[in-house]
Amino acid sequence: MTPEEQKLVDESFVKMELESENLVADRIEQLKALFPEIAVEGEGGIDFEKLRLILGDEVDEGQERYAFTWPGKANAIRQAQTPSTATLRPDEQDSVDWDTTENLYIEGDNLEVLKLLQRGYHGKVKMIYIDPPYNTGHDFVYKDSFQDSIANYKEQAGLSGQSNTDTSGRYHSDWLSMMYPRLRLARELLSDDGILIASIDDNELKNLREICDEIFGELNLMGILQWRRRQNADSRNQTKISPDNEYLLVYGKTDRAAFRGADIDTSKYKNPDDDPRGPWASIDLSGLANASQRPNLHFDIIDPKTGISYPPNPRRGWSKSRETIARMIAEDRILFPSNPEGRPREKKFLADLGSSVTGFSTWLDSDLVGYTTQGTREFSDMFGGKLFDFPKPTSLIRVLVKQAVSENEVVLDFFSGSGTTAQATLEQNFEDGNQRRFILVQIPEKANAEAIESGFENLCQIGEERIRRAGQKIKSEIEEENKQLKLGEEPKPIPDIGFRVLKLDSSNFDEVSGGALFDNVVKPGRTNDDIIFEMMLKWGLDLSLPIEKTEIAGYPVTSIAADELICCMDEGLTVPVLEAIAVREPKRVFFLDSVLTDTLKLNAAQIFKRVGDKLGYAIELRTV
Repeated sequence: MTPEEQKLVDESFVKMELESENLVADRIEQLKALFPEIAVEGEGGIDFEKLRLILGDEVDEGQERYAFTWPGKANAIRQAQTPSTATLRPDEQDSVDWDTTENLYIEGDNLEVLKLLQRGYHGKVKMIYIDPPYNTGHDFVYKDSFQDSIANYKEQAGLSGQSNTDTSGRYHSDWLSMMYPRLRLARELLSDDGILIASIDDNELKNLREICDEIFGELNLMGILQWRRRQNADSRNQTKISPDNEYLLVYGKTDRAAFRGADIDTSKYKNPDDDPRGPWASIDLSGLANASQRPNLHFDIIDPKTGISYPPNPRRGWSKSRETIARMIAEDRILFPSNPEGRPREKKFLADLGSSVTGFSTWLDSDLVGYTTQGTREFSDMFGGKLFDFPKPTSLIRVLVKQAVSENEVVLDFFSGSGTTAQATLEQNFEDGNQRRFILVQIPEKANAEAIESGFENLCQIGEERIRRAGQKIKSEIEEENKQLKLGEEPKPIPDIGFRVLKLDSSNFDEVSGGALFDNVVKPGRTNDDIIFEMMLKWGLDLSLPIEKTEIAGYPVTSIAADELICCMDEGLTVPVLEAIAVREPKRVFFLDSVLTDTLKLNAAQIFKRVGDKLGYAIELRTV
């Protein structure tokens, strides 16, 4: 091969990066782009002293400042920053509608999974809902190991009842160290208008808010929702105070985040006098301030027809100024009472509302979202027993999904437990016709004794079965509705009720160091499907993209998303095959090194460069 040919091959082929996204490196590159003068030549780092000089007065030199810290925080930060070399292996057998679904169920430690999702889902998740361990002394499974994350995960996967007891000297610190890296990684996945919602009770409410304030910024706290989880008071507490409430902390990634808002009840708007301006409602005109607070809102309103004068409530005054009231009287927008003892009211027209929604209350009405008992009952009705402790009511999560997510946006739950978030998403899609997608992550923690007796060994098996049953119920209801259709009516389509199951494991390849492969040996027992998903994951492709196994010029290939990516992993690759692949104009092509000779590499480089030049973009060629 000539030097020119070798140069073409070297420029065309890129070794596949087998590590997850390095968020620290990305931030450093962003800083260099903003301040090019801080780059340290030959070291890939930055000159912090020069950065301090550039920032000048914006650098805080003070020695005393408020800081939230705990033993182990530095290690927790490193946990978030350390890339993962793991992968996600497909399990088609446990999946539903594998070929068509856009939903994902991932079995694995959420810390590793969140790292792996960074390439493909960075900035693409609209809502994250989590119901993490409340640190009550007996619900703590996650014991992160900085040294060997995958080995640590496999050790934890079968555990049940592992606790973080309140007698531990690091009781709160261990919980904070578990939550911090996961929340930091979670923020990276949110879209700019994305929303994090985290359930918690009194045990760690303060600490959860502290770390969320640090990660998201306290100005991005949208609100703290209160949910009365308990219908009846609990008398077991020795203080005789019943802890009836849980809290849901709501943070936006930026100030663009917002709820949909609560629907305004328009049923009270009528038109009994046939007003040409349309339906209206009678609205109280009382204000909220006394005369010393708002003297301009304290005056008599005089009925121009009767001359009767109506003084303000001395404690409240009116809600509108004298000038505004005068204009409203002239426009016939004030309702005067027939009884002199009554009070004037506003004639509020429906057309003047301007919006069909109002603010969403931080108090979650139990009639709307239910109690814990409702969650337990609906789960027991589905499974015929108490296979999971304290599942959230589906109605609670449905309200959140409706408020934060629309159309085909993504919902992520990385403490998915019994799978309530998936069921809630499917049911809300069924109700409003949207196509929201879910990604659920759950460590395969050992199930309780009753669940094991029912044939479920771990929580993932329970969660997956719950989604299957919830989806089947929706499908059955639609099919029953379609049976009742009249002639000419269009049948209602079945929405996406499936999910792909993916399982966390070590890389499919041996000899990985710093993301670079020294020896391209596929591990025993790993399949082409395993390799395909690792390529999709590490290339940053959506893991729900359609996958087609086909032949090109007699050679077996796998095409992702209609040739977005074509994978070549079998022996027998030839130049005519490369030419035939190029004709399909793929954006990316992946080869196992073992199927490429030097001659094939050169031909591939030449062929795909020629086609890329014609198309106006470079076709990416990567190998492992």
